[in-house]
Amino acid sequence: MRFRTTGILSLSLGAMSLGASAAAQTTPTPPTITRTVVAATKLSTVTDVPLYFKAVSVTLPSGEKSSVSAANSIVYQISGSTEVSLDGETKMLNAGEGLFVAGGKTSVLKAGSGGPSSFLRFFLAPAADLDRPAESAPAAARELYRTAAPIPDLKPGGYDLNLTRVTFPAQMPSNPPHYRSGAALYYIISGTGANTVDGTTTERAPGSLIYEPHALVHQWGNPGSEPLTFLAFNINPEGVAAVLPGTPPKNQ
Repeated sequence: MRFRTTGILSLSLGAMSLGASAAAQTTPTPPTITRTVVAATKLSTVTDVPLYFKAVSVTLPSGEKSSVSAANSIVYQISGSTEVSLDGETKMLNAGEGLFVAGGKTSVLKAGSGGPSSFLRFFLAPAADLDRPAESAPAAARELYRTAAPIPDLKPGGYDLNLTRVTFPAQMPSNPPHYRSGAALYYIISGTGANTVDGTTTERAPGSLIYEPHALVHQWGNPGSEPLTFLAFNINPEGVAAVLPGTPPKNQ
Protein backbone atom coordinates (compact mmCIF):
# COMPACT_ATOMS: atom_id res chain seq x y z
CA MET A 1 0.00 0.00 0.00
CA ARG A 2 2.76 2.38 0.88
CA PHE A 3 4.54 1.81 -2.41
CA ARG A 4 1.33 2.19 -4.41
CA THR A 5 0.48 5.46 -2.71
CA THR A 6 3.96 6.80 -3.36
CA GLY A 7 3.74 5.80 -7.02
CA ILE A 8 0.37 7.53 -7.44
CA LEU A 9 1.65 10.68 -5.76
CA SER A 10 4.74 10.64 -7.94
CA LEU A 11 2.67 10.26 -11.09
CA SER A 12 0.29 13.01 -10.01
CA LEU A 13 3.09 15.39 -9.14
CA GLY A 14 4.83 14.58 -12.41
CA ALA A 15 1.67 15.30 -14.38
CA MET A 16 1.21 18.58 -12.50
CA SER A 17 4.82 19.50 -13.18
CA LEU A 18 4.47 18.73 -16.88
CA GLY A 19 1.23 20.69 -17.03
CA ALA A 20 2.80 23.72 -15.34
CA SER A 21 5.81 23.49 -17.62
CA ALA A 22 3.63 23.31 -20.72
CA ALA A 23 1.57 26.28 -19.53
CA ALA A 24 4.73 28.28 -18.89
CA GLN A 25 6.04 27.44 -22.34
CA THR A 26 2.83 28.46 -24.11
CA THR A 27 2.36 31.77 -22.27
CA PRO A 28 3.03 34.44 -24.91
CA THR A 29 5.67 37.04 -24.19
CA PRO A 30 4.18 40.55 -24.13
CA PRO A 31 5.28 42.51 -27.21
CA THR A 32 7.77 45.25 -26.50
CA ILE A 33 8.21 48.83 -27.65
CA THR A 34 11.41 49.34 -29.64
CA ARG A 35 13.30 52.64 -29.72
CA THR A 36 16.25 53.42 -31.99
CA VAL A 37 18.17 56.70 -31.78
CA VAL A 38 18.80 57.53 -35.43
CA ALA A 39 20.90 60.67 -34.88
CA ALA A 40 21.77 62.83 -31.88
CA THR A 41 23.84 65.77 -30.71
CA LYS A 42 24.33 68.01 -27.68
CA LEU A 43 23.63 71.75 -27.72
CA SER A 44 25.44 73.99 -25.24
CA THR A 45 22.61 76.55 -25.23
CA VAL A 46 19.10 76.93 -26.65
CA THR A 47 18.16 80.31 -25.17
CA ASP A 48 20.16 82.77 -27.28
CA VAL A 49 17.14 83.29 -29.58
CA PRO A 50 13.62 81.79 -29.68
CA LEU A 51 13.60 78.45 -31.52
CA TYR A 52 11.02 76.70 -33.69
CA PHE A 53 10.47 73.20 -35.07
CA LYS A 54 10.16 72.79 -38.83
CA ALA A 55 9.82 69.65 -40.96
CA VAL A 56 10.46 69.41 -44.71
CA SER A 57 10.07 66.58 -47.22
CA VAL A 58 12.72 66.52 -49.98
CA THR A 59 13.04 64.59 -53.24
CA LEU A 60 16.34 64.68 -55.12
CA PRO A 61 16.62 63.20 -58.64
CA SER A 62 19.01 60.31 -59.15
CA GLY A 63 22.65 61.44 -59.22
CA GLU A 64 21.77 65.11 -58.60
CA LYS A 65 23.18 67.36 -55.86
CA SER A 66 21.77 69.92 -53.44
CA SER A 67 23.91 72.34 -51.45
CA VAL A 68 22.63 74.50 -48.60
CA SER A 69 23.62 76.07 -45.29
CA ALA A 70 20.79 76.11 -42.76
CA ALA A 71 19.92 75.82 -39.06
CA ASN A 72 20.56 72.76 -36.89
CA SER A 73 18.80 69.81 -38.50
CA ILE A 74 18.58 66.05 -38.73
CA VAL A 75 18.20 64.32 -42.10
CA TYR A 76 16.20 61.05 -42.18
CA GLN A 77 16.31 58.87 -45.29
CA ILE A 78 12.90 57.55 -46.40
CA SER A 79 13.79 55.79 -49.66
CA GLY A 80 16.70 55.57 -52.07
CA SER A 81 20.07 56.76 -50.79
CA THR A 82 21.85 60.07 -50.22
CA GLU A 83 25.55 60.83 -49.98
CA VAL A 84 26.07 63.63 -47.44
CA SER A 85 29.34 65.59 -47.56
CA LEU A 86 30.04 67.79 -44.54
CA ASP A 87 33.28 69.22 -43.12
CA GLY A 88 35.40 67.09 -45.46
CA GLU A 89 33.66 63.86 -44.47
CA THR A 90 31.18 61.84 -46.49
CA LYS A 91 28.44 59.49 -45.27
CA MET A 92 25.97 57.45 -47.31
CA LEU A 93 22.46 57.38 -45.87
CA ASN A 94 20.23 54.44 -46.74
CA ALA A 95 16.55 54.06 -45.88
CA GLY A 96 15.99 54.31 -42.12
CA GLU A 97 19.29 56.08 -41.41
CA GLY A 98 19.85 59.68 -40.30
CA LEU A 99 22.50 62.32 -39.70
CA PHE A 100 22.77 65.53 -37.67
CA VAL A 101 23.83 68.61 -39.66
CA ALA A 102 25.06 71.54 -37.56
CA GLY A 103 23.65 74.98 -38.20
CA GLY A 104 25.77 77.26 -40.38
CA LYS A 105 27.57 74.33 -41.98
CA THR A 106 27.27 73.89 -45.75
CA SER A 107 26.25 70.34 -46.56
CA VAL A 108 26.21 68.79 -50.02
CA LEU A 109 23.63 66.06 -50.56
CA LYS A 110 23.84 63.80 -53.61
CA ALA A 111 21.20 61.24 -54.54
CA GLY A 112 22.41 57.72 -55.24
CA SER A 113 22.47 56.41 -58.80
CA GLY A 114 19.83 53.76 -58.19
CA GLY A 115 16.90 56.17 -58.32
CA PRO A 116 15.54 59.34 -56.71
CA SER A 117 16.31 60.05 -53.08
CA SER A 118 13.47 60.86 -50.69
CA PHE A 119 14.24 62.16 -47.20
CA LEU A 120 12.87 64.25 -44.35
CA ARG A 121 14.70 67.13 -42.73
CA PHE A 122 13.79 68.21 -39.20
CA PHE A 123 14.97 71.69 -38.20
CA LEU A 124 15.49 73.42 -34.87
CA ALA A 125 15.60 76.95 -36.21
CA PRO A 126 15.41 80.60 -35.15
CA ALA A 127 12.72 82.74 -36.78
CA ALA A 128 15.26 84.31 -39.15
CA ASP A 129 15.93 80.88 -40.73
CA LEU A 130 12.37 79.59 -41.03
CA ASP A 131 11.81 80.94 -44.54
CA ARG A 132 15.23 80.12 -45.92
CA PRO A 133 15.28 77.39 -48.61
CA ALA A 134 15.70 73.94 -47.14
CA GLU A 135 17.50 72.66 -50.26
CA SER A 136 18.76 74.05 -53.57
CA ALA A 137 17.59 73.10 -57.09
CA PRO A 138 17.09 70.57 -58.53
CA ALA A 139 15.86 69.23 -55.17
CA ALA A 140 12.11 69.55 -54.65
CA ALA A 141 11.37 70.56 -51.05
CA ARG A 142 7.91 70.72 -49.48
CA GLU A 143 7.33 72.16 -46.02
CA LEU A 144 5.25 69.79 -43.89
CA TYR A 145 5.04 71.66 -40.60
CA ARG A 146 6.36 74.51 -38.51
CA THR A 147 5.46 75.54 -34.99
CA ALA A 148 3.31 78.67 -34.91
CA ALA A 149 5.15 80.03 -31.87
CA PRO A 150 8.63 79.49 -30.37
CA ILE A 151 9.18 76.31 -28.35
CA PRO A 152 8.22 77.32 -24.79
CA ASP A 153 10.01 76.72 -21.47
CA LEU A 154 13.52 76.20 -22.82
CA LYS A 155 15.93 77.04 -20.01
CA PRO A 156 19.63 77.97 -19.75
CA GLY A 157 22.02 75.05 -19.93
CA GLY A 158 22.83 72.15 -22.21
CA TYR A 159 20.21 70.22 -24.18
CA ASP A 160 20.06 66.92 -26.04
CA LEU A 161 18.69 66.97 -29.57
CA ASN A 162 17.87 63.66 -31.22
CA LEU A 163 15.71 61.83 -33.74
CA THR A 164 14.37 58.54 -32.40
CA ARG A 165 12.41 55.88 -34.30
CA VAL A 166 9.78 54.20 -32.12
CA THR A 167 7.66 51.12 -32.88
CA PHE A 168 4.57 50.17 -30.86
CA PRO A 169 3.30 46.59 -31.29
CA ALA A 170 -0.18 45.96 -32.67
CA GLN A 171 -3.12 46.29 -30.28
CA MET A 172 -1.02 48.07 -27.65
CA PRO A 173 -3.21 49.93 -25.12
CA SER A 174 -2.49 53.60 -24.47
CA ASN A 175 0.50 54.16 -22.22
CA PRO A 176 0.10 56.06 -18.91
CA PRO A 177 -0.23 59.87 -19.01
CA HIS A 178 3.11 61.64 -19.42
CA TYR A 179 4.70 64.88 -20.61
CA ARG A 180 8.01 66.00 -22.10
CA SER A 181 10.77 67.80 -20.25
CA GLY A 182 11.47 69.74 -23.46
CA ALA A 183 9.41 69.30 -26.63
CA ALA A 184 9.03 66.92 -29.56
CA LEU A 185 7.70 66.76 -33.10
CA TYR A 186 6.29 63.39 -34.19
CA TYR A 187 6.02 62.03 -37.73
CA ILE A 188 3.98 58.86 -38.30
CA ILE A 189 5.78 56.54 -40.73
CA SER A 190 3.37 53.59 -40.74
CA GLY A 191 0.42 52.23 -38.81
CA THR A 192 -2.26 54.22 -37.00
CA GLY A 193 -1.65 55.82 -33.61
CA ALA A 194 -4.15 56.74 -30.92
CA ASN A 195 -3.16 60.10 -29.40
CA THR A 196 -5.06 61.16 -26.25
CA VAL A 197 -5.00 64.77 -25.00
CA ASP A 198 -7.45 66.24 -22.46
CA GLY A 199 -9.56 63.08 -22.56
CA THR A 200 -9.99 63.19 -26.36
CA THR A 201 -8.41 60.45 -28.48
CA THR A 202 -7.49 61.19 -32.11
CA GLU A 203 -6.36 58.68 -34.73
CA ARG A 204 -3.05 59.60 -36.34
CA ALA A 205 -2.42 58.15 -39.81
CA PRO A 206 0.87 57.86 -41.77
CA GLY A 207 2.23 61.27 -42.70
CA SER A 208 0.71 62.97 -39.65
CA LEU A 209 2.85 65.44 -37.70
CA ILE A 210 2.11 66.04 -34.02
CA TYR A 211 3.73 68.71 -31.88
CA GLU A 212 4.22 68.01 -28.17
CA PRO A 213 5.29 71.12 -26.25
CA HIS A 214 6.49 71.05 -22.67
CA ALA A 215 3.76 70.39 -20.05
CA LEU A 216 1.27 68.89 -22.54
CA VAL A 217 -0.06 65.77 -20.77
CA HIS A 218 -0.83 63.07 -23.31
CA GLN A 219 -0.89 59.34 -24.10
CA TRP A 220 -0.11 57.13 -27.10
CA GLY A 221 -1.41 53.70 -28.06
CA ASN A 222 -1.79 51.48 -31.12
CA PRO A 223 -5.32 50.16 -31.69
CA GLY A 224 -4.44 48.78 -35.13
CA SER A 225 -3.58 45.26 -36.27
CA GLU A 226 -0.17 46.38 -37.60
CA PRO A 227 2.82 47.88 -35.76
CA LEU A 228 2.86 51.66 -35.35
CA THR A 229 6.18 53.30 -36.27
CA PHE A 230 6.91 56.99 -35.84
CA LEU A 231 9.82 59.42 -35.58
CA ALA A 232 10.27 61.71 -32.58
CA PHE A 233 12.37 64.83 -33.16
CA ASN A 234 13.08 65.60 -29.52
CA ILE A 235 14.81 68.25 -27.45
CA ASN A 236 15.24 67.84 -23.70
CA PRO A 237 17.52 69.23 -20.96
CA GLU A 238 20.79 67.34 -20.66
CA GLY A 239 20.61 64.86 -17.78
CA VAL A 240 16.80 64.93 -17.65
CA ALA A 241 14.64 62.18 -19.11
CA ALA A 242 12.88 63.19 -22.32
CA VAL A 243 9.55 61.83 -21.05
CA LEU A 244 8.34 62.30 -17.47
CA PRO A 245 5.39 60.44 -15.92
CA GLY A 246 2.14 62.02 -14.76
CA THR A 247 1.62 65.79 -14.85
CA PRO A 248 4.19 68.59 -14.49
CA PRO A 249 4.66 70.24 -11.08
CA LYS A 250 2.53 73.33 -10.46
CA ASN A 251 5.54 75.65 -10.51
CA GLN A 252 6.46 74.66 -14.09
